[in-house]
Amino acid sequence: MSKAKIIAIVGPTAVGKTALGIELAQRFNGEIISGDSLQVYKRLDIGTAKATSEEQNQAIHHLIDVREINENYSASDFQHSAKALIEEITARKRLPIVVGGTGLYIQSLLEDYSLGGVHHFPHVREKYEKYLEENGKTALWELLYKKDVKSAEMTHENNTRRIIRALEVLENTGKSIVQADGTTDLDLYQSKIFGLTTKRELLYERINLRVKQMQENGLLEEARFLYENYPNAQAAAGIGYKEFFPYFKGEITLDMAIEKVQQHSRNYAKRQLTWFRNRMNTEWFDLVENGEEKEKLFQEVEQFLAL
Repeated sequence: MSKAKIIAIVGPTAVGKTALGIELAQRFNGEIISGDSLQVYKRLDIGTAKATSEEQNQAIHHLIDVREINENYSASDFQHSAKALIEEITARKRLPIVVGGTGLYIQSLLEDYSLGGVHHFPHVREKYEKYLEENGKTALWELLYKKDVKSAEMTHENNTRRIIRALEVLENTGKSIVQADGTTDLDLYQSKIFGLTTKRELLYERINLRVKQMQENGLLEEARFLYENYPNAQAAAGIGYKEFFPYFKGEITLDMAIEKVQQHSRNYAKRQLTWFRNRMNTEWFDLVENGEEKEKLFQEVEQFLAL
């Protein structure tokens, strides 16, 4: 039985993931699954850059407003819910489109993080973990390349977990983890991952502007609501909220708090880019400066769905 096909739109904040996800859903009979750790919370709309009511009316969205502010939410919760949704959406002959920037959540969905396959050989895994410790990740990747070119070409050298898994299976079964459909035994789905980005200076300008717009649209009120009612909630630790708490205490000025939100958002964007570049097989597009690339992206989706 072939694995379900899904599209993922990933990348940092302020690059147009929401708009592209909606356009893809409209064009390819899709439904959107939010891959964001904060958009699950009710009442937190502005600081989470949640799709607006108007945007949500343009395409079916899932995993938005599914938790109360005082509840916790984990990668495991997301994986469980999103798996069920993918099954339901696929059964309706529609295309699941995961849109978000929380790398751990999306990777845990696309890959079998529990390594629940049938082949497990702890002693072999330990051998390669020791090899990694003694020789480094580049040498580990090169070792895989010598033994299994196809799986090495599909795996970034920083994704040592996947490299060790490939070596482990190859040594004990004589078979590559790469399967006939191009997926590996770690892949839960046939996925096409598109990353959105733009040059760093422009990205940072867009992030700074977005934070200012959020502040004008009511971000401060959302942060104050959290501060006064749920200061210790998991949601209160999110970027865009926690930075205002010292301002509410009279410890810093409002301008200083906004600058902190901008700084932390830029730092997070950098971490997001690193995650998606190093850990996932992402194809990158700059639709900010090169909007014409969107047609190429659409063509790739069409080809992927036709396979």
